[in-house]
Amino acid sequence: MLYLWNLSASGWANGFYSAAVQAGAKDWTAMLFGSSDAANAITVDKTPGALWVMDASVRLFGLNSWSLLAPQALEGVAAVALLYAAVRRAAGPSAALLAGAIFALTPVAALMFRFNNPDALLVLALVAGAYCVQRACERDSSRWWLIGAGAAVGIGFLAKMLQAFLVLPAFGLAFLIAAAVPLGARLLRLAGGVAAMVLSGGWYLLLVEVWPASSRPYIGGSQNNSIMELALGYNGLGRLTGDETGGLGNMNFDVGWGRLFGNSMGDYIAWLIPAAVVCVAAGLLITRRAPRTDPTRAGLILWGGWLAVTAIVFSYANGILHQYYTVALAPAIGAGIGIGAILLWRNRFDLRAAIAMSGTVLVTVILAAVLLARRYDWLPWLGAAVAVAGVGAAVLLLVVSRLPARVASGVAALAIAACLAAPTAYGLATVVTPHSGAIPSVGPARSHGSFGGPGGPGGGILDIPEVGPGLAALLSADVDRFHWTAAVVGSTNAAGYQLAGGAPVMAVGGFNGTDPAPTLAEFQRDVADGRIHYFIHGRSMFGMPGGRQNSGSRDAADISAWVKAHYSEKKVDGVVIYDLTEPPKS
Repeated sequence: MLYLWNLSASGWANGFYSAAVQAGAKDWTAMLFGSSDAANAITVDKTPGALWVMDASVRLFGLNSWSLLAPQALEGVAAVALLYAAVRRAAGPSAALLAGAIFALTPVAALMFRFNNPDALLVLALVAGAYCVQRACERDSSRWWLIGAGAAVGIGFLAKMLQAFLVLPAFGLAFLIAAAVPLGARLLRLAGGVAAMVLSGGWYLLLVEVWPASSRPYIGGSQNNSIMELALGYNGLGRLTGDETGGLGNMNFDVGWGRLFGNSMGDYIAWLIPAAVVCVAAGLLITRRAPRTDPTRAGLILWGGWLAVTAIVFSYANGILHQYYTVALAPAIGAGIGIGAILLWRNRFDLRAAIAMSGTVLVTVILAAVLLARRYDWLPWLGAAVAVAGVGAAVLLLVVSRLPARVASGVAALAIAACLAAPTAYGLATVVTPHSGAIPSVGPARSHGSFGGPGGPGGGILDIPEVGPGLAALLSADVDRFHWTAAVVGSTNAAGYQLAGGAPVMAVGGFNGTDPAPTLAEFQRDVADGRIHYFIHGRSMFGMPGGRQNSGSRDAADISAWVKAHYSEKKVDGVVIYDLTEPPKS
């Protein structure tokens, strides 16, 4: 209900991906490569794994908001279920229920499992991989579990490329330490898992590399029409170093350990990070004398390692890093707290465990009050209520071992409620707020836009343009005569006109307008051959005046200048267009 309720309120959500799904549902080549348009000019700047799921849905149910967004909601439900299953095997049903609840209610999870970015499939694949690793560590487990883990990570790669690999250190370490087989067998099974990952994700890279470039779309996000360049550069190491040719740079300017708690990302994910760190550390301390193959400790290594590596990379990455990427931390936070909190509760008669529980609750409610204070205009009473309940629970936890069992259970419930109240409220506010654009934001609707995401219902950063009825009718007329009913700089601009007109629109320069696709000469040839009807003077990058270009091709700018110099402009619904079928100006 949380993820499916009123799902259609967000309309096209991320129009960039919605237009690609529209294209993929019409044309099999566009579906295979993730083209932005059915005439196959250029692809989206990701591998198309997440698009394939939506393509299948749209082919079955038609193009509408529900068929686009419901797959992500169901992927979220499946991810929560798999997290529950994995944690239950490690620490029992109580830990699993707590882990699943935390994961499901995290604001950024409530956002991304109701949105059509690739992150939902990525998270589902990685949680499935973690479940397989947990099973692979158990006594008498099949060697196929680690093969399954590798295959799941490969699927995550097809959704969002190298980000999927951030979990690999945790997966490998947990299996090497805890698997109930000899060391030699552990190494062989790890090699098998790596091979499965390479096969399940690498087949697509090989396919695109060997496919003749003349019969497929240009690989968006690359400067050399190369899927390998896209995977290793723009969507790979460039995200760490900031050296992304054709990118527009990281707009966060907050690199460092405090990034996850700062104004940019804090309300997305920070609420329970300190609690997760304490619970994982305490759990490892409690299980330090357990047998090597202890499943609870294996779970702590698995999820704690996932949390540590991903948090460090996100904190110090110098390239493009959007706030919603932090959804990849949510499963590890939920599992770490679920496992560690149950261990602490079972050891509550030890004063050290009682102090750890009390301190965790106190830190969590203080952080919640700080994060809530950033939105002082929304539920101003909630921060005070959380603080009072949390401080009371923290004090009672210090003496919980002396309380009757029923009273002690009440104290535990109060502590959990105090810790989850703020992120749950923020998550519910996220659910009831429509979201659009390429960079959605969590929490209640804002009174005006911000660079961190959409300014509430109806519009957002990198949102598609609104198309008037006159222009929509123009774009949908005589479409059978042309490969592209129009061309415009930037994939987000093209997506809006394509969704409105229902016919292919060429995204000149790809997502950022910085790809050399098409070149000026290629565009001129397409115009001469009568393949493009209109050129639209679209908004500058980010929908703001003075959009900037730091690197990459300038073909898009040259094409725009050439059109303006040789064709006469006219306005339709306030938008400047050029009819490329008219004789050029002398």
